[in-house]
This record gives sequence, C-alpha cells and structure tokens, in this order.
Amino acid sequence: MSSSTRFQLLRSILHPIQDFINKESFSGLLLMFITVAALAWANSPLADSYDKIWNTPFNISFGDFGLEKAAILWINDGLMAIFFFVVGLEIKREILTGELASPRKAAFPVIAALGGMVVPAAIYIFLNLNNENLHGWGIPMATDIAFALGILVLLGKRVPLSLKLFLVAFAIVDDIGAVLVIAFFYTSEISMLSLLVAIGVFGILLVLSALNVRNIWLYTLLGLILWVAFLKSGVHATVAGILLAMTIPHRSKISEEEFIASTNSVLAELHAVHLPRNNTDEENDENEALDSENFQATIHTLETNCEEALSPLARLEHALHPWVAYLIMPVFALSNAGISIDSAMLNSFSDPVLTGIILGLVLGKPAGIMIFTWLGAVTGLAAKPNDISWIQVLGAGLLGGVGFTMSIFIANLAFAGSPMLVFAKLAILSASLIAGLVGYLVLRSVKA
Repeated sequence: MSSSTRFQLLRSILHPIQDFINKESFSGLLLMFITVAALAWANSPLADSYDKIWNTPFNISFGDFGLEKAAILWINDGLMAIFFFVVGLEIKREILTGELASPRKAAFPVIAALGGMVVPAAIYIFLNLNNENLHGWGIPMATDIAFALGILVLLGKRVPLSLKLFLVAFAIVDDIGAVLVIAFFYTSEISMLSLLVAIGVFGILLVLSALNVRNIWLYTLLGLILWVAFLKSGVHATVAGILLAMTIPHRSKISEEEFIASTNSVLAELHAVHLPRNNTDEENDENEALDSENFQATIHTLETNCEEALSPLARLEHALHPWVAYLIMPVFALSNAGISIDSAMLNSFSDPVLTGIILGLVLGKPAGIMIFTWLGAVTGLAAKPNDISWIQVLGAGLLGGVGFTMSIFIANLAFAGSPMLVFAKLAILSASLIAGLVGYLVLRSVKA
C-alpha cells in the first residue's frame, strides 16, 4: 500500500470521527446549560408552566387514523427515534470503518463497555433485590457521549485524541447495550399484528439495502411506517430508529479514484473553456453565454459526482447529526431534566433506588471499566493503547458515569407513571454531576 493510499485511508477514518467529536463536545456544553435552565424553570415561580407546556396534547391525524400524545411523549417517542437513528448510523460506521472495525482495536473499548454495564447493574440489583423498583437496574448502565466529550473539551490538550476515541468507542458499545436492554426488558404488552408489520417492513428495508438502493426518501417513508408499527406493537418505538439505521447503505456508488479522475477531467475542460480569447464583442457575447451554460453543466456534474461518492449513510449522518446535537438532545434535556426539588426529596438519598443509581454511575462505572480492562490486558484479550495511562482510563471511566440522556430515557421507561421517576432523575443528575466533576479533576491531574 502506497503512502498516499495509507494517508487517504487514515483521513477517511479519522475525519468523520474528529467531526463527530467536535459536534458532540459542543453539544455536551450546550446540554449543561440547558439542564441548568430546565432545573431553574421547574423550581421558579413559573414551575406550573413547565408541566403545562410539556403535557399539552398534540394530535396528528390522517383520515380515520390518528395519534394523540402529550408533547413530552412526542419528544421521547418521536424525536428520540431520530436520535436513536443517528446513534445507529454512528454504530454502523464505527463497526465498518472506525474504532470497532478491527477486532484488535475494538477489544479494549468493548471490554470496557461490558464492565461499565455489568458492574453498575449488579450494584443496583444488589441494593434493590427485594424491592418493587428492581426493574430500574438498566438506568446506571448508560453513558452520555455528548456530556462526557463536553467535559473533555474543557481539558484541552491534556487529553490525547486516543483517549477521546476510547471514550467514544466504549460509549457507542454502551449505546448498543442500552438499545438491547430497552428492546428486551422495557417492552410493554406485545401486539403481534403490529410487530409482524414491523418485521415485514424491516425485511423490505434489508432487501433494498442488499440491492444498494440509494433513494433516501424511500428509506424515510418505510422508516416512518416502521416507527408507527413499533409504536403500536408495544416494543419501544425508538428501536425502529436503530433498525432503520442498520439498513442504510454504506457503500459509495463510485470509488475515490473514479471521483478524483472525473472531477479533474471536468475541471480541466472548464478551465480550457475559460482561457482568454481575442474575439469581437459579438463573439465575446456568444462565448459568454456558452461559458455560462458550460459552467452550470459542470456544477451539475460535480454535484452528481459528490452524491455518488458519498454513501447514503455518510450523507444522512452528516445532515442529521447537527439537528440531533443542537436541537433534539437539548429539547429532550429541557423537557425531562426539570424536576422540582424540595426538602423531602433531598432527604430521600438513602432510598435504595437513588443509592443504586448514584453508586452504580459514580463507582460502578469506573470500577467495572477498570476491572474488566485490566483483566483483558493481563489475559491478553485486549491491549491498552500505549499513549493512554491507567489513570486516564480511570478518568474516562468516571466520565462514563455521566449517564444523563440515555439514563433519563431508560428511567422514563422503567418508572413510567410512578412517583419514583422524579427521584430517579434526581439521582441521575446528582450522579452525573459527581462523576463529571471527579473525572475532570482526575484527568486534569495528569501532566499533558
């Protein structure tokens, strides 16, 4: 493999990852601000308006068919399906070309993620074993990539890129685990007819993907049908987002070499047409009109080349990620993080649900990540990157305890309609604050 080819391959892998990190980092800082705003709103004299706005019913109907839900449910079931769709695209990209593409490179973050899920869940289960709230065990398993990367940004050059990639990789595996937990353990009564419709639509999407059909609008239409089918089936509708993402084609229509050759050829022709000429005024007018047509035709050719060089997966992830990072996640935080805090709540931290969530995220996450990765390194199952120290692995593990978005999402499912939901959210916010602060201080103590 030539040096230029290796450079192109490295650039094609690192550029989308670095772009993803930059977007997620800023999104994390934005989420911090939105969370504070939500808490301030819910504990202000305008607290009644907070509940009223998010519980306002909205209806979407088409003929005799209609869906009516409170605004917060449209956010949690609808907008979050788009969030999970983008998560699915990120997972697919990482598995195909990113940190999870190579079994050797993937082993370390995968083992870290397993430890970061198993130990927190075990802590919660142990503390709530004879408790009616045992079903909340999935809450402390999650990691919020945006929040964690937002904290890493504050550390600047103290954090090597490889540590950011490690955090992204194990958080993405974490997301896979969270999706499986939601699908298998937080599902209500099943409607077999709706589930069969969903399976049928998913089958059609798989066939289209195998045929490398690239029409994004066709996938969008079938994805919407898939979402409605899951919504009616009892399986949480956000699972539709992940399944749809798995069917989006990842192959480009033309190779890099073909794109470069075609683009260079078109630009060379355009350059030749625009060379200076010694013509009469009338000939210049005719040439100007012809040049304008050639220029427009060239632009259309370049546009077509770009569309064919970019896979549908890359185009969708690039287009949707800013909407998820800067709109959907902030709206989710604003509508879900606003809890009214009183003295009774502050006295409830001895409750096993709160204790299980807080200890699971703050202690269980880093402990699980450290224990599993150390065992992996000792047994030879995984290799720690050379430019990352064990204290940095610990710091990343602590940041893994910032559950927030995914933890709150699972809490909404585990404690739907229960007074424990507010307490669970308080525990998540408290644990995320503690884990984020301690993780920041640990990583800051490491010399750059």
